[in-house]
Amino acid sequence: MEVKQKNGMGSVLAALAANILVAISKFVGFFVSGSAAMLNESIHSVVDCSNQILLIFGDRRSKLGRSDLHQFGEARAKYFFSTIVATMLFFGGGVLGIMEAIEKLLHPSHEVNNPWIVLGILAFGIVVEGASLRVAMKEIRELNTEKLSIPKFLRESRHSEILIIFTEDFCAVIGLFLAVVGTVLAMVTGNPFYDALSGLFIGLLLTGAAIFLAKEFYSLIIGESVTASDLKIIVNEFKRKDIERLIDIKTIHMGPDEVMIAAKVDLLDTKEDQGYAIINEIEADIRAEFPDKTLYIYIETDKYDPNYQSHTEEETV
Repeated sequence: MEVKQKNGMGSVLAALAANILVAISKFVGFFVSGSAAMLNESIHSVVDCSNQILLIFGDRRSKLGRSDLHQFGEARAKYFFSTIVATMLFFGGGVLGIMEAIEKLLHPSHEVNNPWIVLGILAFGIVVEGASLRVAMKEIRELNTEKLSIPKFLRESRHSEILIIFTEDFCAVIGLFLAVVGTVLAMVTGNPFYDALSGLFIGLLLTGAAIFLAKEFYSLIIGESVTASDLKIIVNEFKRKDIERLIDIKTIHMGPDEVMIAAKVDLLDTKEDQGYAIINEIEADIRAEFPDKTLYIYIETDKYDPNYQSHTEEETV
């Protein structure tokens, strides 16, 4: 599992290098053309570069060991830096793009010069970003062991990096195609309106991505439980002949690969003197089911009370 994590960060570094190259080419294209769509695409590439830098920094922070202040480590740092990416960089890039495009729409006197150079740069960007998107899709297929649809997997995934990488690559490819369409229409009709309009659509695309990511990362920072399939596996480990009832269970992701599990069980009266051994066996079995995760497991023995209510069942006053 450690190898996979290292490979994942290696792909982030490769994407960073590719995006720096693409960003430079797009800014050159903007300066020689004055294209609003090209400017928005340049901003988009700068956003992508910033994304990878923040993800790398967040990954390093998440690997810091435990301390007196952070007794479970800082695994959730990934979610914090991913949230910055979503709310400030994606959204900021989208708003700036929309403002620039509106300015061009209100003053359509700008021209798109050297359109063939612009199209060549956009084609280069499509090839690079498309390759990056294929890498993201490959990682999704590896993580998506339940064969969920892409939208459902993105909503349920606890891996913020794959959310960022897939979303930015998807938006990059769509944005580049929009820029191509706007440039071609402006070149054929001689009307720069289409260039500005495509720039507006690119800006809206970025803000839409920002809203989606901000919603997902808010939920991750607050703390999400394990997935339904993982919870089913955990609960099954409590179905033993020496356990009368699983009274309650709570789970929360401390990070993409770190999970806390808290449970309360009622042992059979004849097995109470073996409580420690039974709990240790349950913990060992759960860890065996999730060898790729760091687990913090806390199991308490108690007697079942028919009037007992877990916090999730209590009514909020």
